[in-house]
Order: sequence, then C-alpha cells, then structure tokens
Amino acid sequence: MPPYASVRQRCQALFTGVLALAALALAAAPPASAAPAAPAAAAADVWTEAGSDRADPLTESQGLASVEVPAGSPNRYTGIGTIPLALSVRGWNHVGDPDASYDGHYIEPYQRDDGAAKLYRVQTPDGTWTQYTHALGPGEALNNSWVAISPDGQWMLSGEWGTMDRLLVFPTPGVNPATSPSADLRQAATVRLDRPVRDVQGCDFVTATRLVCSSDDPEGTLFGLTKPLLQVDLSAAPDGTADVTGRVTALRQLPLRSACSGAFEAEGVDYDRRTGTLRVIVVSPGLCVLTDSKTYRLTRG
Repeated sequence: MPPYASVRQRCQALFTGVLALAALALAAAPPASAAPAAPAAAAADVWTEAGSDRADPLTESQGLASVEVPAGSPNRYTGIGTIPLALSVRGWNHVGDPDASYDGHYIEPYQRDDGAAKLYRVQTPDGTWTQYTHALGPGEALNNSWVAISPDGQWMLSGEWGTMDRLLVFPTPGVNPATSPSADLRQAATVRLDRPVRDVQGCDFVTATRLVCSSDDPEGTLFGLTKPLLQVDLSAAPDGTADVTGRVTALRQLPLRSACSGAFEAEGVDYDRRTGTLRVIVVSPGLCVLTDSKTYRLTRG
C-alpha cells in the first residue's frame, strides 16, 4: 500500500483530538535522527541541503511543483486537503506529485482504490480545469504516484508504486495535440530502467535526458540506503515513438530528521530550473507529522 494511506489515516485521526498529546510528546521526547545508512551504491553526493520549510500534512504532504507561467505564480502543493470534493465523492481519494510544463500547464495525478483507470487533472495557464482518463494496460499497477513533463512539453512520464523496472510515457494531456478529454489517454512508450527502483514518489526533469527522483524505499537493499534520491539518465529524450533506456544512480539519502522516532515518508520532488533548486517533501514519523514534516531545499554542491 502506498504511504499516502498512512499519511491520510494519521492526519484524520490526529486532527480530531490529539494535538494536546502531540505537544506533550514533543516536550518529553528527545530529538531523534535516522539510523545510519550504508553508502550509496553508485555515485557521489551532488545535491547539498540548502534549507527547509515546514510541510503542512493536509495540503503539502504528497507533492509539489514550480509554475513558471503566468509570471509570479506561486509554487503548488498537493495533499489530502487539496483533493476537490467532486473528485473525492467519485472515489478519486489519492493525489500524487504534480508537475507543470514550461508554458504553464499544471497536471495532477489521481488514483482510486478500485477500478481500472487513472485520472490526470489539467489546468491551463488561463485557469481552466480539464480531466483526462487513462485505462490501465495489461499488468499496469493502479497506483498513480507522480507525473513529470518533458522540457518540450509534449511528453509526460508517470510512475507506479512498488518495485519497478520501468517508467510510463504518455502524450502530455492538454498540451500534446494527440490528446483529448473525451478519449482514452493511451501510453505511448516506456522508459526501460537498467535496474529496479522501489516506491518512487516523484520525478522531475533536470534536462531533456535527466530525471531526479525521490524514493520512499524502506528496505535499502537496491542501492545500499533507504529513502534515496535517484538520478535517471535517459538514452534519448522521450518522443513517444519508441522506448528509451534509463540508467539509474543513487545520489544520496534524503534528509531524515524529526523530534519523533519511527518511519519517515519520502514524498514528491520538484526541480525549479529558474533557481536550480531541488525541493523534496519528507513527512515525519508519528505525532511529528503535524509539527516537523519538511520540504527540503537542495542545490548542486
């Protein structure tokens, strides 16, 4: 089960009457830090922590995106509290890590607990919202954890939960002329990874052929560390006509700090090309989901 379920369940329970207990627990508990992890398997640490901001567990706990158009647009976040009621009552109870194209189209990925489809909610630069549905292909997981839009805007990558050796490539809904809200959004190609990844919660393009991804991997057996920041180098820019390969490298462990001990949850990631800043959400364990969950800012070191 994706970690979203635990975030949602904890928020719903904690906000109904446990704020006082959280304060008591924080006063009594000594600061805790993540257990040391084994060294990364393949690469040096090239992203250095530059600061952090508190991440609200209701509205900033799933994903984030920087929006360039219109000029001055604020950063966007997703969480259980950002799901529109009209979608929630139809069963779309999970929103993943969004992304925005360089021309200002903003896309949110949705999933539900049953059924055989995924939903992509698109907002155009003028503020209009449209919905696109993708019918699951053979063997495709129903999880819709994240989207990443290619720099040319025409192609959208999307990911599944669990241990996977691929990323899915779609024409970007609302941008690519091959898409229509009235037609199934069909998968166009696949990124074939050279090694498996686990529980990827977000990816974003840094260049036309390089992605940076956040993984909520709790085991650490794939790359020698838990909760890794991953880099995926593509053999070619996705164009929807053919599969491409992706070389996966573990760059570092994501920051894991909290006043509470327990399991952290790595969430969405965003690269802002205007500032060169990488941002990633890490949700804190236990009661500290309310108080010290963070959006970390990283820069190339």
